[in-house]
Amino acid sequence: MRKILLLFILALLQPLVYAQTPEQRGLEIVEELDRRDTGFGDSVAELKMILINRSGDQSVRELEMRTLEVIGDGDKSLSIFSSPRDIKGTAFLSFTHALEADEQWLYLPALKRVKRISSSNKSGPYLGSEFAFEDLTSFEVKKFNYKYLRDEVFKGIDCFVVEFYPQYEHSGYTREIAWIDKARYIPLKIDFYDRKNAPLKTLENKGYRQYLDQYWRPDEVVMTNHQNGKSTVLSWENYQFRNGLTDRDFDRNTLKRAR
Repeated sequence: MRKILLLFILALLQPLVYAQTPEQRGLEIVEELDRRDTGFGDSVAELKMILINRSGDQSVRELEMRTLEVIGDGDKSLSIFSSPRDIKGTAFLSFTHALEADEQWLYLPALKRVKRISSSNKSGPYLGSEFAFEDLTSFEVKKFNYKYLRDEVFKGIDCFVVEFYPQYEHSGYTREIAWIDKARYIPLKIDFYDRKNAPLKTLENKGYRQYLDQYWRPDEVVMTNHQNGKSTVLSWENYQFRNGLTDRDFDRNTLKRAR
């Protein structure tokens, strides 16, 4: 009888023991997202950056992006522009860190000099696009605090809706709200709020494909600025993984010789 009574009491307490706060639930979802994208090693991809102004006029840039996964810290990435002629040879190198300030450098061939991007400027626009420098660093769990908001269907896909609060200095955002596919743990949409907590931009990831039977990457990323009416489209193709890239391929000296 005492044993039955004990089991009854434990059954009553169980929901209390395992109840999660919205913050714990949000962190759990994001940690699973990060876990599923760990282990890709390195990647190389070609992309078009399409700048669209308020009138709908477009200008197209072509570039290659190389990424090196760094376990225990942030990833390294190198972007090299190949066209149009006035921007050809421009290169952007980024070392993301989990808690310390990111390190970023920009090589401008017209000036033949490497410019370091100050961490206080990371909210600035990336080469005239609607992406900020901070949007182009790799995602690191420790950079944000999280809060699970609700479940919601987005474009027919069952999603977690999670709020992100930047914990690094000089962010241009007070918060971000992400719709994360429950089945694949990939972000489908992110709303960004400026320093006055007003809606600023929306990012949509479209046309996801799976690589190496594990890693999901979008074919298209659209960033829409609601305050200036402009948008930028990143169109990705020819993803290649595990190319044998090393730290030497992401040295500052690679900026000047990148082509």
